[in-house]
Amino acid sequence: MNQTSRPLDNIRVVDLTEALAGPVCAMILGDLGAEVIKVERPGRGDQARGYGPPFAEGESAYFMSLNRNKRSLTLDVTAAEGQEIMQRLLAGADVFLLNMPRQSSWQKYGFDYETILAGNPGIIVAAISGYGHTGPKAGDPSYDVIAQAESGTMSLTGEPDGPPTRFPTPMADMTTGLYATIGILAALHARRQSGRGQLLDLSLLESQVSWLANLVPAYFLTGRPPQRIGNAHPMLVPYRLYQARDRLFNVGVGTDSLWQRFCQAIGRPELAGDPRFKTNADRVRNRAELEPILDEHFAQGEAAEWLARLHEARIPCGPVNSLPDVLADEQFLARGGVVELPHPLLGSVKVLANPIHFSETPPTYRRHPPLLGEHSEEILAELGYDAAAVAGLRARGVV
Repeated sequence: MNQTSRPLDNIRVVDLTEALAGPVCAMILGDLGAEVIKVERPGRGDQARGYGPPFAEGESAYFMSLNRNKRSLTLDVTAAEGQEIMQRLLAGADVFLLNMPRQSSWQKYGFDYETILAGNPGIIVAAISGYGHTGPKAGDPSYDVIAQAESGTMSLTGEPDGPPTRFPTPMADMTTGLYATIGILAALHARRQSGRGQLLDLSLLESQVSWLANLVPAYFLTGRPPQRIGNAHPMLVPYRLYQARDRLFNVGVGTDSLWQRFCQAIGRPELAGDPRFKTNADRVRNRAELEPILDEHFAQGEAAEWLARLHEARIPCGPVNSLPDVLADEQFLARGGVVELPHPLLGSVKVLANPIHFSETPPTYRRHPPLLGEHSEEILAELGYDAAAVAGLRARGVV
């Protein structure tokens, strides 16, 4: 591949976000070829630099997972000189990412959309916050765990007789970052026709509620809210974990034709003709009768045996992998699931690859997760500051 032909070549992103939702969006844009300048507070940087342990040579594993393909500029945006530098950056940017929840802060520091647009009519501003910038909670702070709880998803996660459970990875943040990426790509496309940028307003709450899309219509139709059912599926049976004699394994039977093959594969052909279980709707209604039959049957064999039979019949199924299992999985590794980047302190660092596979312009991994302020002099020189000016800015604590 010609390294000058990446999907987002010549797109400049100024990233003033921290923690996760904004940084993951900026990282994806960077993977696709955009130039990303990460603006961080002098001395402390992105709050995620402090998330841990684990740390290696003072660098947070959490931070390194989200910040490849970026250059780091330390900048005090509360100072007048820092705001002037930001305005220079934004005048030449295509995308500006920020996660200040209060619009009053935007205005105070000169980041309000009207001011930015006046200097750069084509810029796309993606504002990420807990609740968005309208409505009664506009401006309130939030984190992923709050969005998981308030969205209703946490109430549905866990076993029926247990408490609501937080999903172990920051699902609301990741989802918001993905929606921000989608919105930015669409806005870049729209700009090609209109020549104008636009403001994108994204919230953790709405992004997380979108995970309930398949449950909402059922609630509106019946008036009955869904309940926690553990690993089972509310609308498909069988579709969950089963305990074999030695370990758990997973099965998904999503169609009635799969059900027919499933019954043959596990040696229970009579279940396929049982009128209680003939269609998926029948199986959902009679879940309490079918599941004990399957539980008892699967407990008599080992997981590898059941998985071999089910794979042979082309039934979706699989083991319950641990993190070490999946990172050693031959299918995952064959697709290039892990990349290794050179790092100035650690020698190298391993991170997950971008999961999008392009035939012509694949993602690239050009930069290690940056050290705090690693590229400040370089970026300021590009903006027209000479060495003496940069030294003065450092002495005054602006960078």
